[in-house]
This record gives sequence, C-alpha cells and structure tokens, in this order.
Amino acid sequence: MASDEGTVRVDSWIWSVRLTKTRSMAATACRGGHVRVNGERVKAAHGVRPGDEVRLRHAGRDRIVVVSRLVSKRVGAAVAAECFVDNSPPPPPREEIVAVPQRDRGTGRPTKRDRREMEQLRGR
Repeated sequence: MASDEGTVRVDSWIWSVRLTKTRSMAATACRGGHVRVNGERVKAAHGVRPGDEVRLRHAGRDRIVVVSRLVSKRVGAAVAAECFVDNSPPPPPREEIVAVPQRDRGTGRPTKRDRREMEQLRGR
C-alpha cells in the first residue's frame, strides 16, 4: 500500500485517499486546474511528497490537505484518514428546505381562497 519511491502521481494519490470517487474524476480536476500542489496548478502526472499541501476544488467545496503518507493504491477510509492532515474550512451549512404544503388526496382542486393561503405561506 505504501509507495517505496519518493513520489506518487497527484491524481492517483487524491483517488487513493478518497478525496474523489474515481481516478478519472481526479485527473479531470487536474486538467481543469482545480488541483494545486504547494500553490501551483499541476497536471495529473505531477508527483506529491510527504509534507506537500494539496488544494482540491471538488463538488463545490475547497479541500486543503497536507500529505503525511504516500499511497498508490486505494485504501480503506480508516487508513486514508491517516494519510493526510485536513486543513479544510468547514463545509457551508445546508439550507433548510421549506416544506411544501400537501393537500389531502381526493379534496379536489384548490379554491381561490386555498390558493391565496398557499401563496401566503410560500411568501409570495
């Protein structure tokens, strides 16, 4: 699991430590300029070493991790958590979903009064 050489491809490492679901998603992120190693945009074949800072923009969120251990094969979640130090900002809070009022089945079409009450609840 641990690599004997001094570097591992950045796309392979990102996938191995479960920051992306697939290696092709990691490579696409590299091609799109969403991966930075020590502040520089890198290609998928760029090597990472222990101590490097990897910034990944994925799924609308910035992940900032410091490489602590090199792995070239995908590992379990417990082992993956040991391979980097996560310095990412906390994820933004989820917006609360406004409940859409439900009419009882078989009550028929809403009246004008019912429609106005529903619109008032929605804030229109």
